[in-house]
Amino acid sequence: MKNTENPAVRILKLNPRASLPSYETAGAAGADIRALLDEPRIIPPQGRDRIPTGLIMEIPEGYEVQVRPRSGLAAKHGVTVLNTPGTIDSDYRGEVQVILVNLGTEAFTVHDGDRIAQCVVAPVCTAAFRESAEISESRRGSGGFGSTGL
Repeated sequence: MKNTENPAVRILKLNPRASLPSYETAGAAGADIRALLDEPRIIPPQGRDRIPTGLIMEIPEGYEVQVRPRSGLAAKHGVTVLNTPGTIDSDYRGEVQVILVNLGTEAFTVHDGDRIAQCVVAPVCTAAFRESAEISESRRGSGGFGSTGL
């Protein structure tokens, strides 16, 4: 059951053909975002492109919209969101664009209206960054990438 108290995200359509994000199933956490293109875009293997959506979002303060890949595009074509998750900040008022990268072996064509990513609205807290003369010890310590094993 979805929370009916979720924040309202106001959306301005830059073009009447633009589609609002939509939840495709009742239990979906992410709402699909669609491309708004005048002509198809071809992304070659190992290539990337910024795909417009024709949408501007007014996200309430204290929230962000995370732009995430669609699992079907990744599994079937090797196409994903390059800076995943992309963050749309509450004070951004430009067009939402999705940076797609083709990690597959075949060229991938994006058509107008294609579902290219999903967005998740999430609360944000800001930290108070403070300089310190020392930092406490931890069990992990300075162990970095792969330090905890497989």
